[in-house]
Amino acid sequence: MTDIDFYHLTRTPLERALPKLLEKVIGAGKRAVVRAGSTERIDFLNAALWTYDPASFLPHGSAREGEAAEQPIWLTEQTDRPNDAQILVLTDNVTADDVDEFERCLEMFDGRDQEAVAAAQTRWRGYSDAGHKLTYWQQTSTGGWEKKADS
Repeated sequence: MTDIDFYHLTRTPLERALPKLLEKVIGAGKRAVVRAGSTERIDFLNAALWTYDPASFLPHGSAREGEAAEQPIWLTEQTDRPNDAQILVLTDNVTADDVDEFERCLEMFDGRDQEAVAAAQTRWRGYSDAGHKLTYWQQTSTGGWEKKADS
């Protein structure tokens, strides 16, 4: 079963929190697929990953850059996994039928959006019913993460 971690954003927007989690993925020697809700959102996240920290570099790409198999981080609005990623990152309330194909799934949702919170709660119940190991992380006042629950 895939381990699924929920990341409840309360202090910073996705484009500032996502790079920090992706740095940990790359630091662990893993590859990731980041799925978002639209091509425009992919373009936005792609630009954010290029500019989030002038002193850092996260190797990534999307359909616009191509060479998917070479990209440690692949940004997509599709259900593709062309870089053989072990980690799936879901944003924008995107759902995935292929969660079981990954070692781990990171569900990131905006805690200031009540619809996003309700959708995340529904997904938590579904994953729990399916037998996945779940962990819930809430953003702290300093932008870090505090474990609040697991099952």
